[in-house]
Amino acid sequence: MSITVKLQAFEGPLDLLLHLIDKNKVNIYDIPIFDITEQYLAYIREMERQDLNVVSEFLVMAATLIDIKCKMLLPKEVDEEGEEIDPRAELVEQLLEYKMYKFMAEELKDRQRDAGRSLYKNPTIPKEVLDYVPPFDVSELLSDVTLRKLNSVFKACMKRQEDRIDPIRSQYGNIEKEDVSIEDKFIDVEEYIQEHKAFTFRGLLEKQCTKMEIVVTFMVILELMKAGRITIAQQETFGEIYITVIDEETVNGN
Repeated sequence: MSITVKLQAFEGPLDLLLHLIDKNKVNIYDIPIFDITEQYLAYIREMERQDLNVVSEFLVMAATLIDIKCKMLLPKEVDEEGEEIDPRAELVEQLLEYKMYKFMAEELKDRQRDAGRSLYKNPTIPKEVLDYVPPFDVSELLSDVTLRKLNSVFKACMKRQEDRIDPIRSQYGNIEKEDVSIEDKFIDVEEYIQEHKAFTFRGLLEKQCTKMEIVVTFMVILELMKAGRITIAQQETFGEIYITVIDEETVNGN
């Protein structure tokens, strides 16, 4: 029997199968696997003549259909409960799932198309109407207001404000980031030691304004001592720390 094939674009092998089922007007739960397989293979042959690059996944489905066709020629298999196993069951499940997603895609496409036809008008309410405030009578508004009620409202507002304050965190101070550059502090200390060839560590720290500057200055002093630029001496425990600048000519001479 010759089959006339009019080839069209399909999104995949399941899409082609659904097309054949709809075309033959058969029940998806009772697919005539022999007829459908023959028609499916006819489509595959036509695809091979036109474009081999799109045939691979369709050939996998063709092999599946032939496998199902062979199983249907064999004696029926039964499961553990004694029920006959339909070789088409897994394929039917895939087709139903694909059909559901395809329907959902079409529904979303229709909604997108309908949304594109919706037009919205910007509000054109006159400014006078927007700025309009209904008049009110002050005497009527305050007719039942007494000092006792005002005092009650005031206490309630203050109570809400107090409840918002965390009794623990409210005692904390503010932590602010101090931008102290160690490079800039190096320059400051360099200028200081050039002016004061010998000085006390306390005197240098008293020139600093914040704790962070003191910490960075201490780090700079350590680096200068490590580089051999200065010497540090202390006569007694907890006594004054004396810093002396090493002459560069002496260093070079050594």
